[in-house]
Amino acid sequence: MSAAAVERSHEERALIAEANHIMESVPGLRVEIIGDQILVSPAPDGPHSEALMLFAAPFMNLGLVRALPGIGLWLPSGPEDYAIPDLSVVDDDYRDHLVENSCYDPMCFRLVMEVTSSNWRTDLQTKVTHYAKARIPVYVIVDRKHQRLHVLTEPGRGNYATHGIHLPGELVTLPESVGGKVVLDVERLLKAGLA
Repeated sequence: MSAAAVERSHEERALIAEANHIMESVPGLRVEIIGDQILVSPAPDGPHSEALMLFAAPFMNLGLVRALPGIGLWLPSGPEDYAIPDLSVVDDDYRDHLVENSCYDPMCFRLVMEVTSSNWRTDLQTKVTHYAKARIPVYVIVDRKHQRLHVLTEPGRGNYATHGIHLPGELVTLPESVGGKVVLDVERLLKAGLA
């Protein structure tokens, strides 16, 4: 329920055309445009998908939200910028917020989640800035490289005011703004993601 509505002109989209060409040429890659740069991520491995599904499970019974893997999020940082989070928790009416190129307005996103891969710096640094600018209320990172869970809340101008770092053995309760009460077992999530 963020408030960052996105307005886009419908002029020529050279970066989007190139990103779409890459996706069509090499299926399975995740191609995003962040900060006017095309970013290409590898296809997820099995443990990445396990952590993703374990994280998504509690959201399935909340009712007013949907937990969806791999949907596009328009970013306000550039005229063609968009990200494709590993998992997004969106309002039930998200379909009413389609902008273009299979991407949705950030106003319908309650949470985005990333499971780190070989390009972990993008999730831990670059995306923090851009998700905060889009005013995504909650950003969760399953940090497989450092074996910890990050929960970022209270987005501002390119950063989050609150950044909790959680270790195995902890239980983390997400803000109820995500659609209800969700408690995460950090150790289970990190174990599921071990390659």
